Amino acid sequence: MSDISEAGTINEKPLNFLEEIIENDLANGMEAIQTRFPPEPNGYLHIGHAKAISIDFGLAKKYGGKCNLRFDDTNPVKEDVEYVDSIKDDIRWLGFEWAGEYYASDYFEQLYDWAVELIRQGKAYVDDQSQEEIRLTRGTVTVPGKNSPWRERSVEENLDLFARMRAGEFPDGSKVLRAKIDMAHPNMMLRDPLMYRILHASHHRTGDKWCIYPMYDYAHGESDSIEKVTHSMCTLEFDIHRPLYDWFIRELAIYPSHQYEFARLNLTYTVMSKRKLLQLVQEGIVSGWDDPRMPTLVGIRRRGYSAQGLLNFVERVGVAKRDNLIDLGLLEYSVREDLNKKALRRMAVLDPLKVVITNYPEGAVEEVQAVNNPEDPTSGTRPVPFTRELYIERSDFMEEPPKKYFRLSPGKEVRLRYGYIIRCDEVIKDAEGQVVELRCSYDAESAHGGSSDGRKIKGIIHWVSVQHTVPAEIRLFDRLFLKEDMGNMEEGKEFKDYLNPDSLRVVTGYMEPALQNALPGDTFQFERMGYFTKDKDSTADSPVFNRTVTLKDSWAKLSE
Repeated sequence: MSDISEAGTINEKPLNFLEEIIENDLANGMEAIQTRFPPEPNGYLHIGHAKAISIDFGLAKKYGGKCNLRFDDTNPVKEDVEYVDSIKDDIRWLGFEWAGEYYASDYFEQLYDWAVELIRQGKAYVDDQSQEEIRLTRGTVTVPGKNSPWRERSVEENLDLFARMRAGEFPDGSKVLRAKIDMAHPNMMLRDPLMYRILHASHHRTGDKWCIYPMYDYAHGESDSIEKVTHSMCTLEFDIHRPLYDWFIRELAIYPSHQYEFARLNLTYTVMSKRKLLQLVQEGIVSGWDDPRMPTLVGIRRRGYSAQGLLNFVERVGVAKRDNLIDLGLLEYSVREDLNKKALRRMAVLDPLKVVITNYPEGAVEEVQAVNNPEDPTSGTRPVPFTRELYIERSDFMEEPPKKYFRLSPGKEVRLRYGYIIRCDEVIKDAEGQVVELRCSYDAESAHGGSSDGRKIKGIIHWVSVQHTVPAEIRLFDRLFLKEDMGNMEEGKEFKDYLNPDSLRVVTGYMEPALQNALPGDTFQFERMGYFTKDKDSTADSPVFNRTVTLKDSWAKLSE
């Protein structure tokens, strides 16, 4: 697909197969394209939906067409206004706006009338078989199905029974309406598929007006047709549904919408099945749909992923005709690349080791000027308090370092980020031999990158003032699953067997004061540590930060 430089804006690249189709249609007289994004409001959108959103809205934008948002709300038992609202919020977060907002339930009356028309044509019938009986008589790929004993009911009887189904005379599961096609068809989708089932359930929009509801395969194509959708794009698993999509449109002689399929987004170390994600939530394995480890859009937003980073990832993946497995590292790279340009830099220490600068005046406080973002010359600087007592990362000190170790060790020097050169003079340990404090001295003439004798120091480490530090809960999120291909599990295993026990680690971090006033959702680069986002669980006295992504792909190193 064409490169999305910012939400809704697309730069030219070689055409993908969907763009080739659209350009050919426009060249052959089609006036304008109409697309739609058709989620079922039965859960939260995930990363895979971001690809579909980008394609549906992005292609309409590129070719001067329109994209509708249509909720395929034909199953009242699983659908809710909560999901409708979250879906709209996610689409807007990605930077898109729909031309029209529609619901399949808007078309229930028209869909019913069309079903009556198919009955009149002798192409639909009421079946009294149970769901299990229908399943057992459908046959297999190599064995044809068997006709229902109710298949040859008269048109008059079918019309009467269907009207009584709508009127609520029959209990759930007692009757269905089926299309009369061919029980021996090689495509099992065309073996007299269900069109309507009885379901005495209240709908989130129509209330109790209906007790029969159309099946997805019946409602979807007709809804596209009503909206005059020219290019109905969906993922590859719907390719076997396309002949049925075409059959209903052809037999009803309505606007000829057409379906096109593209490869779905499959990510390493990730599951995107709504059923499995719901299980993770219901069993308390994650804290909710917006748990930052979840692949839901609400989850990755809470984690701190940027919309543009996600769109850049979708662009890199491209639009293909065959499914493949995409490395999660590519998503993390795309987010990291975007945040590098935008995120303000701050200093935070997550595993503190105390440093006392013995020759620095006691009680003195000075401000050093720290760069907010070296990628953005307009971002300016900020003051950071510097004092006698500091925290550094424990990993930035080694008592017996190897060769070419450029951080702090006994008798060696490092430069403090934006500050002075210090030398480790003494190591203080507790009774167990644990290093608890470093006594250091500083070169008073080494501010601003200088030194008293012009010497150059290779090692630069970050720090925070003990006196001015802001303690915070730091949530270190990692991949939720340990298995790379979660769609290819070992025999006898289920997806929960591959959960990563270290997908969340919580530590207390110590931050520079400039982070005190951050708002939930604000994202920063903690220098040398990674990208972090302030979480909604934060309070005025207890800030919480989520790790969005590390500075480098640590998993790539582990797999080498």
